[in-house]
Amino acid sequence: MLTTERLRLRPWTDADIEPFARNNADPRVMEFFPSLMTRAQSAYTVQRWQKHFTRYGFGFFVAERLDTGQFIGVIGPSWHSYMSPFAPAIEIGWRLDPTAWGNGFATEGATASAAFIFDQGHDEIVALTVPDNAPSRAVMERVGMTHDPSDDFLHPVGGEPHVLYRLDRTLFTDRFGGRNLYALDT
Repeated sequence: MLTTERLRLRPWTDADIEPFARNNADPRVMEFFPSLMTRAQSAYTVQRWQKHFTRYGFGFFVAERLDTGQFIGVIGPSWHSYMSPFAPAIEIGWRLDPTAWGNGFATEGATASAAFIFDQGHDEIVALTVPDNAPSRAVMERVGMTHDPSDDFLHPVGGEPHVLYRLDRTLFTDRFGGRNLYALDT
């Protein structure tokens, strides 16, 4: 579990399925995804992510506000292993409830997640989205990620164009080195 100034990023429990399913059924949250997700699809995703945590010791975290304990969505790192030009890689991602938008939570959680991954000895992380997803692209840039159009690709599921952002440990350390970006709780 990671804590930041305002967030708790923790592994999934079965109790998280309901709020996650509500987010995945919200057209605003899923605007840049191929479709909304059913409750069954959300439950399956949680089970997959729980297995990912068991295998790797990290994954897309449940994001909760520290002040209220409210589930606000998903933030974190995960192994990106499906067929794509840059795989395997560690991907940082986020998907937040609209009530959490505009507060800097995605940037705070993504920055802490990047620091955690680099502290584990990894040298690079990536993030990806569709070209029109300006809010996520802005988060990627605030975290210090860079975009090279030659890295853009067609998603292997559905063939939709995606942009790829990268961040290496040296660039991240130059930007954020010495800051306490998270605390590791057991």
